Amino acid sequence: MKLRVAQQVKDTEAEGPGVRYAVWVQGCSLRCPGCCNPEMFVHGKGGVELEPAALAAEVLATPGIEGLSVLGGEPFEQPEGVAELCRLVKAAGKTVMVYSGYTLDELRALVKTTPAVQAVLDTADLLLDGRYDATKPETTRRWVGSTNQTLHFFTDAYRPDDPRFWTSNTVELRLERGKLTINGWPAPADLLRAR
Repeated sequence: MKLRVAQQVKDTEAEGPGVRYAVWVQGCSLRCPGCCNPEMFVHGKGGVELEPAALAAEVLATPGIEGLSVLGGEPFEQPEGVAELCRLVKAAGKTVMVYSGYTLDELRALVKTTPAVQAVLDTADLLLDGRYDATKPETTRRWVGSTNQTLHFFTDAYRPDDPRFWTSNTVELRLERGKLTINGWPAPADLLRAR
């Protein structure tokens, strides 16, 4: 089993609490209007195919990270690979945050036909769910794109009253091997991309 990965950032504070290793998977059939990653919509093209175990080893070899964030694209459209990646990272004592355009109710319904969806949910400390709605920008909760989305706390690793969840979103710029990458939250990141 392979996981098609669109992008990786080894140490970010813009994609969840603490310093995290972020993995964006390739492919999303939801295609929310205004999504900040439309280049990740297409399935089977773009990104690179990686073995989840090899990627987990890379995540775990990264010093100073608190956990893993899996974004997209849509992580639950590659549930087997995402589940294996998250299982290995969680087993090593790191936290797991998953971003999905599907609601938790939709994901629970998918479990009937795709059991690996439950395996991903079982590893997640945090799930941000719901389709991104560009007409409802979130201005108070960090790491949340639009007000219709819900942050689910599945374990005691994080609490909703943690002040980190109520600070301003950030954007990060990186220059690596001559390539500039921007990651962070839609409005500020889009302003930078437009320049």
